[in-house]
Amino acid sequence: MSWFALALVLVAALLHAAWNVAVKKAGGNHHFVLMGALLIVVIWGPLGLWVGWDAVPRWGPREWALIVASGITHLVYFNVLLKGYRESDLTVVYPVARGTGPLLSSVGAMLLLSEWPSLVGVAGLAGIVGGIWLIAGGPALWHKAHEAHDPLQRARVRAGLCWGALTGVLIAGYTLIDGYAVKVVLISPILVDYFGNLARIPFMLPSYWKDRAGFRAAWRSQWRYALVMATISPLAYVLVLYAAQRAPLSHVAPAREVSMLFAALIGGRLLGEADRGWRLAGAALMAAGVIALAAG
Repeated sequence: MSWFALALVLVAALLHAAWNVAVKKAGGNHHFVLMGALLIVVIWGPLGLWVGWDAVPRWGPREWALIVASGITHLVYFNVLLKGYRESDLTVVYPVARGTGPLLSSVGAMLLLSEWPSLVGVAGLAGIVGGIWLIAGGPALWHKAHEAHDPLQRARVRAGLCWGALTGVLIAGYTLIDGYAVKVVLISPILVDYFGNLARIPFMLPSYWKDRAGFRAAWRSQWRYALVMATISPLAYVLVLYAAQRAPLSHVAPAREVSMLFAALIGGRLLGEADRGWRLAGAALMAAGVIALAAG
């Protein structure tokens, strides 16, 4: 992986951690997802229309199928992620999700795109995966999940592990769909993100009509966090997709999980979540893995 692609991934990782902290603090549900999607349409509309003015009319069934599949997968991902944040700590859900996702994404890229890494690359992937356990709490996490005296704490940690793992499966799903779209079908990363967002809005409208009062209440209390997500999230993901055009997806997917280093720091300091020592050790291991991926 080139150093330019790695630089794109690192900037995206910082942005990704920042908007995830905002989402965690919002504590939102499906209304929050719709708020974010509508704000993305407004904020990024001029760029999306400018880039897509000539390209979109030339799309055929394959392009639109990828856009719709991406939109639906992202929609399920956002809702599962928010559910995990409501049920557990960011520093449990986030690292499990962001660790499971790239592992599955790398395996999928090997099978789907024939991206077979070198031994150094495999060592880097192993370092990143090995950091998952430490960032999620290390031995203390096992104690909390199975041996803690407080049953509520055990349930909260177990919920975080389950929702985090499910989120990781969805991350792998949209990573492979979108990676195929930008690398093989050659759709612009900007259009993949923007029109994928448009594609998921119709699926959210029935819930809005059933609970319009709930949406208005959520808007009043959470619009600032939704604005942060709508501004930062598309930029972070487009940078990742541009990196994927320039480097193997099996390298980019794990490398972007250096965002867990930022989340470990931000989550522990701003959200008052404990076990920061283990998480920082895991983040260091992951950083070494990212360097190995870049070198390999």
